[in-house]
Amino acid sequence: MKYIKEFREGMRAAGIYLCKFRQSAVTKNGKPYENVILQDKTGTIDAKIWEPNSVGIDEFDSLDYIDIVGDVTSFAGALQVSIKRLRRAGEDEYNPADYLPASRFRIEDMYQELMKYLESVKNPYLHQLLESWFTGDQEFIKRFQLSSAAKSVHHGFIGGLLEHTLSVTRMCHYFSKAYPILNRDLLITAAILHDVGKTKELSAFPANDYTDDGQLLGHIMIGAEMVHDRAGEIPGFPEQLENELKHCILAHHGELEYGSPKKPALAEALALNLADNADARMETLRELFENSDGTSDWLGYSRIFESNIRRTGEI
Repeated sequence: MKYIKEFREGMRAAGIYLCKFRQSAVTKNGKPYENVILQDKTGTIDAKIWEPNSVGIDEFDSLDYIDIVGDVTSFAGALQVSIKRLRRAGEDEYNPADYLPASRFRIEDMYQELMKYLESVKNPYLHQLLESWFTGDQEFIKRFQLSSAAKSVHHGFIGGLLEHTLSVTRMCHYFSKAYPILNRDLLITAAILHDVGKTKELSAFPANDYTDDGQLLGHIMIGAEMVHDRAGEIPGFPEQLENELKHCILAHHGELEYGSPKKPALAEALALNLADNADARMETLRELFENSDGTSDWLGYSRIFESNIRRTGEI
C-alpha cells in the first residue's frame, strides 16, 4: 500500500483506505456513479466508482475501511482515483493509526505542559473552573486530548485541539510578561478555554464532522455556554469575572465576519485573538509546506492567505 501523499498521475492505487465520505450521483447522461473520499494519515483524495453495480464492487458505507484497486488520474488539476475493484476490509486487516491524522507531538507531553499553565493561575475561581474540567472530568479530558481543532484548514487531526490550545496559551503567557496591562490569570484561563466548545462542535474521529450543536451554534457560542454553566456550579463565582471570561471567548475570532459575536473590548480579548490567529495561520502554512510535493518552491495561490505562497530560499 502507498500512502495518498505518494500518489502520482498514472500510478496504480491498491490497498486499504478509510472511506471518509460516499455519495451516489448521476452523470449528465443519466449514468449512476459513486463519489468517494479516501483517507489515510497523510491526507485525502477524491475517488470515483464509474461502474458501481459491476462485479468486484462490494457493498460499503462511509467510515468503512475498504480494500481498493484503481488508477490515479488527474481532473481539473487535481488527482483522483478511478476505483475498479473494492471490498470491505476486516477489522484484523488494518491499523486505524495508519488512517487517522495525528499530532506530531506526544499527547501526554502536551497535556502535562498545559497543566503547568493551569497550575499557574492564582485566582481561586478561575483555578477551580479550570480544574473542574482538566483534572476532575475524565470524559472531558479524553475528548479534549483526542479532538481536532477543525474539520479542515488547520489542526484537523487527533490531538489538534490540544496542540493548538497549548500554542495559544504559550503565546498568551509571553504577552502577559511583555505587557503588564494584561490580567494574566484571565488571559491564561481564556487561552486554555477559548476553543473548549470544539469538544462538542465536532464529532470524534474518524468522522470529525460537525454535530447538530456545531451546525446550529458553533464552538464560540458553545464554549461561552459551557463556561456559564460550569461557573454557576462554583459558589460565589463573580459575575463580572464570568462575563469577562465569556467575552474573551466570544471575541477570540476578532471580527464579526470571522464568526465572533463580539469584537474585542478587553485587552485580554485582543491578546487572545492575536495569539489564536497567529497559531492558526502559521499551522496552516506548515501544513501547506508539508503536504506539497516538493517539485517547486512556489506552492500556488492560497485562498486563505489571498497570495501565491513560496518557500523561503536557502541562505
